[in-house]
Amino acid sequence: MRTKVIAGNWKMNKLLGEAVEFVEDTKSKVPSSEKVESVVCAPFPYLPTLVEKAKGTDLAIAAQNMHFEESGAFTGEVSPSMLKDIGVTYVVLGHSERREMFAETDETVNKKAHAAFAHGLIPIICVGETLEERESNETMNIVEKQVKAAIEGLSEEQVRASIIAYEPIWAIGTGKTATSEQANEVCTHIRKVVAQTQSETAAEAVRIQYGGSVKPANVDELLSQSDIDGALVGGASLEADSFLQLVEAGAK
Repeated sequence: MRTKVIAGNWKMNKLLGEAVEFVEDTKSKVPSSEKVESVVCAPFPYLPTLVEKAKGTDLAIAAQNMHFEESGAFTGEVSPSMLKDIGVTYVVLGHSERREMFAETDETVNKKAHAAFAHGLIPIICVGETLEERESNETMNIVEKQVKAAIEGLSEEQVRASIIAYEPIWAIGTGKTATSEQANEVCTHIRKVVAQTQSETAAEAVRIQYGGSVKPANVDELLSQSDIDGALVGGASLEADSFLQLVEAGAK
């Protein structure tokens, strides 16, 4: 049985006081991590403080990105060793906004996945298609290409430990949501791709999230699907009450 993962991606939102208040309001209320993994993906400046505030609880803190190099002349970047050093446990890689606005590629996502595992971080690897690609019936091809590239060279054990987040770009922040059947169809295909490129064992173990306008009103239906093991949530994760409803749905 795969433990579901609900990850709130705050993106570039909140000030420090608001971030601390959120963690204080939720850390003692999230279900046991044995039932559901509750993750907050916060902006870089807040990570050390939030890790400290959440210490000893079932609320995990994640970064929204990282560089793949250990150190060096990469102004403005954050390394995996820096994240590990402050106690971060998860890191989001290849979000569509990073791909679209900051020139992320399949190759850099793969390098980052390798770097994450080299430093004991769990990657949340994002894949997804544009509206144009969906309307051209290219969804499965696009997602398959992204998944294969992201996990290339990873060991079976590493793939088993990975989290893959299917986020159709046309559903992010638009209010549009893939139907639960559409979302599950792609997540099922992702699992088949993992089986083909790694093993059935890895495919059965890897957790696959859905992301794209997930909210308390639709999370139950999405999580009831056979191959959806959680959600990567944007706007609905910014309020403590809403986030708690989402993680409680994941614990059912």
